[in-house]
Amino acid sequence: MTEKEKQQAGELYNGNDRQLTAERIAAKKLCAEYNAIPYNDFQKKDRLLDRLIALRGEKTWIEANFFCDYGYNIVMGNNFYANHNLVILDCAEVVFGDNVFIGPNCGFYTAGHPEDFVTRNQGLEYAKPIKVGSNVWIGGNVCVMPGVTIGDNTVIGAGSVVTSDIPSGVVAAGNPCKVIRPVKEGEAPAPSAPAESVEEKAEQPVEKKTVQIKKREIRIEEIKK
Repeated sequence: MTEKEKQQAGELYNGNDRQLTAERIAAKKLCAEYNAIPYNDFQKKDRLLDRLIALRGEKTWIEANFFCDYGYNIVMGNNFYANHNLVILDCAEVVFGDNVFIGPNCGFYTAGHPEDFVTRNQGLEYAKPIKVGSNVWIGGNVCVMPGVTIGDNTVIGAGSVVTSDIPSGVVAAGNPCKVIRPVKEGEAPAPSAPAESVEEKAEQPVEKKTVQIKKREIRIEEIKK
């Protein structure tokens, strides 16, 4: 297997592999170009995102600055909005549903490193996919860790570190992020730190959803022009 095949299979791989390094360079050049586009040049931003992101729906908007590792592992549904300084380390798939709103300074990190320093120092790492459902609101300064699934209709409070799956239809916050209460119907709850007086809702298993996508790989030759 190539290092890229190991990466996509969730196995340990060498992140310094020549192919993977070249693809990261290509993606980061596109990110730099995107971040330098004048704010009101909407068509140019759209064209560049089409070159960078594997698949995206209608009404996709990402505020500068935006950074990712490869781009071809990212899928965004309709009506996606991300505020400034979105970071997606897409060594594995990162899939967003429809109507996802993300606050500033948020990170989605599929990349992980072995706890054993001998293995880690060899440059080996692994990646686990992240999935975010539809109608999800993520507050500012949230970190989503490898392998996490966030269910539909859920709010993640600002400053949270999401280390495990979060079910649908809840407000969750904290480090580590935990369920606070169900989302109130007919109300748009603001993300906040958990209050001591609020009883935590028992977490329900999250239904894992597999999204089949046709990935668009970055054409490195095109970037070099």
